[in-house]
Amino acid sequence: MSTVAAIDCGTNSIKILIGSPPTVLLRESRVVRLGQGVDETGMLAEEALERTFAAVDEFAEIIRRHGVPPARVRFCATSATRDAGNADVFREGVRRRLGIEPEVLSGDEEAALVFDGAIAAQDPMPPEPVLVVDIGGGSTELVLGEGGERQAVSMDIGSVRLHERHLHSDPPTAEEVATCVADIDRHLDDAGIPLERTRTAIGTSGTIKTLACGVLGLEAYDREAFDRAVLGNPATAAFVDDLVAMTVAERRALPYMHPGRADVIGAGALIWSRILARVPVPEHVVSEADILHGMAAAISR
Repeated sequence: MSTVAAIDCGTNSIKILIGSPPTVLLRESRVVRLGQGVDETGMLAEEALERTFAAVDEFAEIIRRHGVPPARVRFCATSATRDAGNADVFREGVRRRLGIEPEVLSGDEEAALVFDGAIAAQDPMPPEPVLVVDIGGGSTELVLGEGGERQAVSMDIGSVRLHERHLHSDPPTAEEVATCVADIDRHLDDAGIPLERTRTAIGTSGTIKTLACGVLGLEAYDREAFDRAVLGNPATAAFVDDLVAMTVAERRALPYMHPGRADVIGAGALIWSRILARVPVPEHVVSEADILHGMAAAISR
């Protein structure tokens, strides 16, 4: 198959995958915090746009080096861009740099691509129903699938959004954490996904992969080490408690922690912990395959 390029621009990071599915030639990410302040202002901040466009310029050069034509490039933006009143400025900036029309995914579209990417990497297929979870900066996708049928929801809670909303101290106070957890639980109560039916739980996204590094005690962010790892939910919940209690400086000192994720990962970690508390299985699978893999597969079809 010819080479494709998939770019996912989320609230906290922008990621690129180049390859010929299922082969991945390159995968890179940049923490740009596009969703800075969107929960409060409803607008993309000028400095956030500048950071994001600088990353898009980098990715455009990578795409040129790999000889991927515009027809084989897909750029999808998610939560922050869905919510921003000045998203047209963002879209025009991407058009100028890549020569393609960026897609602003709906929550349902985002959830479907996340599920497709994660499930395609499972061999053999695990016991169903399978719950796939992606925790982003602005939203969290839950997809429960069984036999070709899916129930999906995109909740407006993510690591950046909840950090800005609730976790103001360093480290956060017990009251701030309790308020954040209550917010998460309200969204899960209203999600409409029967998490109690889950037989296999799969987690994707940078938050979950970084947590996996901590649970495994890795000395670096090592994709080969955590991809398809099966981790106990109690061990993950205990690590989340420890992580949330750390200062940002202490988190940044962890050898696998991206410095641009250290301040907000506590909120994302709490989301994952509260989801795992509701599933009836004692462990979960960590998947490197995510929305980028779903996008790349869709381009290739």
